[in-house]
Amino acid sequence: MTHAGTLDLRDVTIRLRRSGVAIFDGLGLSVGPGGVTTLMGPSGSGKSTLLAFCGGSLDREAFTAQGAVLIGGERVEALPPERRRLGLLLQDPLLFPHLSVAGNLLYGLPRQRARGRSERRRIVEDALGQAGLQGYADRDPTTLSGGQRARVALLRTLLAEPRALLLDEPFSKLDAALREDVRAFVFDHARARGLPTLLVTHDEADARAAGGPVVLVER
Repeated sequence: MTHAGTLDLRDVTIRLRRSGVAIFDGLGLSVGPGGVTTLMGPSGSGKSTLLAFCGGSLDREAFTAQGAVLIGGERVEALPPERRRLGLLLQDPLLFPHLSVAGNLLYGLPRQRARGRSERRRIVEDALGQAGLQGYADRDPTTLSGGQRARVALLRTLLAEPRALLLDEPFSKLDAALREDVRAFVFDHARARGLPTLLVTHDEADARAAGGPVVLVER
């Protein structure tokens, strides 16, 4: 499998526009293919703001930002979000309630990857099979459990063929019985695809499960 390459942040500085206070000042880090780097810190410390900068959704009225984001050596910080190909998973899976499970997955599938209806359906069924969700294609996403929704959200992200993953506390709303399984599902898929992954969390168990470097972010 071809790896997506390394995710590099170089000399990233993010400041509050009004006060000029630096949330990050000259931050640099590198996440290799299939690796997971964890940002840990209390709520309000700026972890999610860094992911927003990487993904292209930073609120420019509230923050100023400088620095480089590279994937496989290509700078992407000046590209529109859809061209950066960074997969984002949030606390809430944010599945479209008006679409079936299959419809949600097809939303992420690039049109050039499968043009025929039967081929697209096969890809969806294969993806669901990988997640232990055979036969769920026509289900209403509101009928799924929290763990099932989390799996479908990850599958939709992976079908979009991202070059890296940004995880913004995607396990925080799962109960303890589900968290371990969903964490393993996410990290195993990221490693299998060689995707560099940046995880934001305040839970030490998440960091231990990720198994990579931990960057502490203070308020």
